[in-house]
Amino acid sequence: MSGRLIKLGITGGIGSGKSFFSGALRAKGVPVFDSDAEAKKLMVSDEGIILALKSLLGNDVYVNGEINKSLLASYIFGSPQNAEKVNSIVHPCVKKAFLSWADECFHSGHGIVAIESAILFESGFDDIVDKVVMVYAPLDTRISRVMKRDNTTEAKVLERINSQMDDDDKMSRSDFVIENDGIKPLDEQIDVLFSRLV
Repeated sequence: MSGRLIKLGITGGIGSGKSFFSGALRAKGVPVFDSDAEAKKLMVSDEGIILALKSLLGNDVYVNGEINKSLLASYIFGSPQNAEKVNSIVHPCVKKAFLSWADECFHSGHGIVAIESAILFESGFDDIVDKVVMVYAPLDTRISRVMKRDNTTEAKVLERINSQMDDDDKMSRSDFVIENDGIKPLDEQIDVLFSRLV
């Protein structure tokens, strides 16, 4: 491994198996930063975010130190502009947390780290990574996975898929594509990925 840190961005649509791929990377010793989990943590711990959300939505956005999820969700889904306002508060803090975490990993001896985000491009997280890996699965596979996982209907899954960036757009902006279709062995694809990084 070279004397520099390689930062990977992992993205992919709902049901593509991003978390499954992240787990496979972790098993090979690559630390993975979960941007969703970190954003949720920061929203209740970062003073700057708390103050900004209260000034945007009022004090009711927090109840007993926890996010008022229904209030926040109804605001975010009210319009794309509303979502952008919330994102502009949260995403810069997540970026900062990732870069600080990545630095710690590097000093602990890691040569590769990754950040997992469904909205990697939309949130601008692609600006802070060296390479983007898209996890891809066929549409019917994604639908059946999410229906099973979330105990929901096909129509609901399709609605969520259609609200995300198109797979072709993601693919054209990614450096590597991992096919998580249950046919191509994941380990082999990860080995190829590593060989192209070093």
